[in-house]
Amino acid sequence: MNPKFHLLHTSWQESETALNAVRRAVFIEEQRVPAALEWDGLDESCHHVLVTAAGNRPVGTGRMKPDGHIGRMAVLRGYRRQGIGSAILTALLDFARQQQCTGVYLHAQVAAIPFYEKHGFTVDGKQFMDAGIPHRSMVMRLVSQD
Repeated sequence: MNPKFHLLHTSWQESETALNAVRRAVFIEEQRVPAALEWDGLDESCHHVLVTAAGNRPVGTGRMKPDGHIGRMAVLRGYRRQGIGSAILTALLDFARQQQCTGVYLHAQVAAIPFYEKHGFTVDGKQFMDAGIPHRSMVMRLVSQD
């Protein structure tokens, strides 16, 4: 990831305002996901990753539930294609390995499937709609890094 960005492992309690800002901009404003679907009440039990740019501006985020479900991956439009999404996903995968997860899964927007395949995920299941956007389940088996 570009050195002008900073990646932080965090919690909802520590970084709610910053995490909220990125997700609101990407999911609610840009993709028109209803706020009631975005705010599912699970954030407080998740591990979060936050990426900031100059001036501590929040530009990217992702989370992992205790069961290994990666989600809420979002990067602000003007910051995409700079390695931020890959850095967030890698950080979440590293965290999953540290927690001794044997596998992780996610629900990828169909347009993002190639991104996740590049990182080792495989499609698992049929296409389904979530918040009016086509998705596919994807999985990755993790090998411990002993």
